[in-house]
Amino acid sequence: MIRHSDHFHGSDLEAIEAAYGIKKENITSFSANVNPLGVSPLLRKTLSDKIDAITSYPDREYTSLRKCIAAYAGCDYSQIIVGNGSTELISLFIQIKHPQKALILGPTYSEYEREISLGGGTSLYYPLKEEEGFKINVGDFLTHLHEGIDLLVICNPNNPTSTSVTNEQMRLILDHCKQHDIFVMIDETYVEFADNMEEIECVPLTLYYNNLIILRGISKFFAAPGLRLGYAISGNMDLIKEINKRKNPWTINSLAEVAGSIMFTDTEYIEQTKQLISSERERIYTLLSKREGLHAYQPTANFMLVKILRKNLTSHDLFDAAIRKNLMIRDCSTFPFLSNKFFRFCFMEPEKNDELIACILACLEQD
Repeated sequence: MIRHSDHFHGSDLEAIEAAYGIKKENITSFSANVNPLGVSPLLRKTLSDKIDAITSYPDREYTSLRKCIAAYAGCDYSQIIVGNGSTELISLFIQIKHPQKALILGPTYSEYEREISLGGGTSLYYPLKEEEGFKINVGDFLTHLHEGIDLLVICNPNNPTSTSVTNEQMRLILDHCKQHDIFVMIDETYVEFADNMEEIECVPLTLYYNNLIILRGISKFFAAPGLRLGYAISGNMDLIKEINKRKNPWTINSLAEVAGSIMFTDTEYIEQTKQLISSERERIYTLLSKREGLHAYQPTANFMLVKILRKNLTSHDLFDAAIRKNLMIRDCSTFPFLSNKFFRFCFMEPEKNDELIACILACLEQD
């Protein structure tokens, strides 16, 4: 078995190829959390007809794109900022707000802490408790908000736990943050996959709270990470102006601008995605929650966190067994508060899901 100190990310297919001698084209990545349907058929069909867009600069204000996103997200286009992936927007936001002490709901994506650190700030974690199914205990959480914190970061639904905070719970959190002068950044990368999206998404709250910014992108739901298109939504017009002042012009290329305008209107693809993920999420959770040797945490996003209960099996072992069958899962032992008993995988087409489940169950049955 290959032992690695740096665990493989969902995009690390080249590293996998080098380590295991497996062609990256043959790997099915259950680690990347990307829509298994691939890019929007409408985009695939029409983008080539728009190739001449690269002969001119994009609109500096990206007005048409922002209006399209606003119609999709249910807000005014004046509330939208677009960027070269949500990573650029996180970075710009941190540069402007310059938080000295941030509170992060964890375990979660490491980029938040990294950006805060680059800005000279420090991060504290509020750990979601395993015994509570990694669901937030709002009453207890509110007691950890105080004037010494100037930024709260919440990924919702959360990666890797696939749990979520409702917008009713978020109102309580935002009210407390307002009292303590804490700005709130919510990453909604996975919200479109949720069955109860209307109970989770916080875009409507931007009309009532000026201490709130929401981040989204097209990498996961629209299966287009290579286009590097992200967007943020806020009701704080001063913040939006400040971000736009600091942004370099034309960070989104012409094809990404055109592609964004197309994919957000592909309603058939959007509905097919939601139906596929919803049915496979319920099927796989029901299947694994009944298996001895595993504990599956109820998911709300397009991926699931699972704990291995068998003493002689680790997430390293499971990763190794799966990748040798060209199936890549996420070993979660590098996430804060998780051990080498946790792994995560996203939902793919039913046939591929069955292939992975068979591999996992075979590992459990070995002596």
